[in-house]
Amino acid sequence: MTSPTTAQNSPETPAALADLPCQTCDTGSSLQAKGYCCRDFRSTLGSFATGVTVVTALAENGEPIGVTISSFNSVSIEPPLILWSLSMNSPNLEAFRAATHYSVNVLAADQQEISDRFAARSGDRFAGVPVHEGAFGVPQIDGSCATFECANEIQYAGGDHLIFVGHVEHFAQDEEKSPLIFHGGRYRALHAD
Repeated sequence: MTSPTTAQNSPETPAALADLPCQTCDTGSSLQAKGYCCRDFRSTLGSFATGVTVVTALAENGEPIGVTISSFNSVSIEPPLILWSLSMNSPNLEAFRAATHYSVNVLAADQQEISDRFAARSGDRFAGVPVHEGAFGVPQIDGSCATFECANEIQYAGGDHLIFVGHVEHFAQDEEKSPLIFHGGRYRALHAD
């Protein structure tokens, strides 16, 4: 599966997945010699439908940063913990490592353009995006299904990603909103029963 994590891992059509660079597949590594194909693995992971989130924080200079991810997951109710992961190649990695807090914004079905914007490698991601300041100064995206503002509690190396575990200090939900879904390399919508 290609999760919307960075431009390298942004939402793509299934045909475009085969064109994404892959160090394992493209360099003839030992994994490839064993018949392991990262592109096939990524595609198979795409069988699992996920929500789409934008994680926001403040860089050390006070500038807002944000990135689209689908690796968000709950960890614990007591204490309230969530996790998400970010590619070790992300240009925002060090800023997220150093941030004291971040917000996980669960995108609504009508926020696909915001997902695409925060998955892009360049441009002002926040330009024209309605946000408000959370309790710790972190920008939160207006119109999201839910928002979790977290203390940046623990980080673990996880292969080619860094896993962030956040202690949820504030959260909010808009029960009227339907979530943006990502499955099989593309966005999907929930249908009412």
